[in-house]
Amino acid sequence: MDEHNEGSITLKKSSMWKAGTFVFGVLFVISLFTGGFGIGDDGDSGTGNAVRQPTAPSPTIPTGIGNVNAEDLVDDDPFLGDEDAPLTIIEFSDFQCPFCKRARDDAIAQIEEQYVKTGKVKLVYRDFPLTSIHPLAQKAAEASECADDQGKFWGYHDLIFEKQSSLSASNLKAWAVELGLDTDEFDECLDSGKHAAEVRADTSAATSVGGRGTPFFVVGTQTLSGAQPFSAFQAAIEAQL
Repeated sequence: MDEHNEGSITLKKSSMWKAGTFVFGVLFVISLFTGGFGIGDDGDSGTGNAVRQPTAPSPTIPTGIGNVNAEDLVDDDPFLGDEDAPLTIIEFSDFQCPFCKRARDDAIAQIEEQYVKTGKVKLVYRDFPLTSIHPLAQKAAEASECADDQGKFWGYHDLIFEKQSSLSASNLKAWAVELGLDTDEFDECLDSGKHAAEVRADTSAATSVGGRGTPFFVVGTQTLSGAQPFSAFQAAIEAQL
C-alpha cells in the first residue's frame, strides 16, 4: 500500500512537471511575438504598462507668465540709459537680499556696460522688499526713494549694496550724510514713511507679473527670476532687439 501510494505521488509530480514545461514554452513563444510580458524597451511594445526610464529635462531660461511687457510696468521710478531705448528692463530688487547684490555686481554691471551705455537698453529700478525675511528692506527702499527726492538715488543705491553687510537703521541716515544730502529733509522723509505706499506699489507690481522672490526681472516681454548669469540676460535681450 505504501509503495503504491509512493508510486502514485511520483507519477503525479512527473505529470505536473511536463505540464508546467509545456505552458512555459507556450508563454515563451507568445512573448517573442508580443515584445515581452508587457515591458517594452520604448514603452510602446507589449500590452501591459511599459516601464519608462525618466529623462532629464533640457535646461531652459526661467521664464514667468505670458502677456507681460516691461513698458507697461514703467512708473516714475529711477532708470539708467536712454529713455527711448528700444528695450526696457525692469529690475525688482531688495537692498537686503544677497542675491540682489550678486546680480548687481555681476550680470547687471555687464548689462550696463554692453547695453545701457550703448543706448540699447533702459534699466528701471523698482523696489521689491521681502519683509518677511529681510526686516530692514522696507526702510532701505524708502530711504532710497528719499535720496531720489534730492536727485541722489543711484549714488545712494550703490552705497547700500556696497555696504550691505552693515545695513542698519542708523546707517541709512549716516549714508545720507556721507552723500552730502540735506539730512533734515532726508530724516523727515524717512521717519514719516513718505514713500512707504510707493514701495508697496512696486511690490504689488512685481507680484502681479509672477515675482515670488528677488531679484526679479522683466526683460522686454520675458521674465527672469534670480541672480541669473549674464548669458541668460544676453539671450533674452538679443532675441528682442
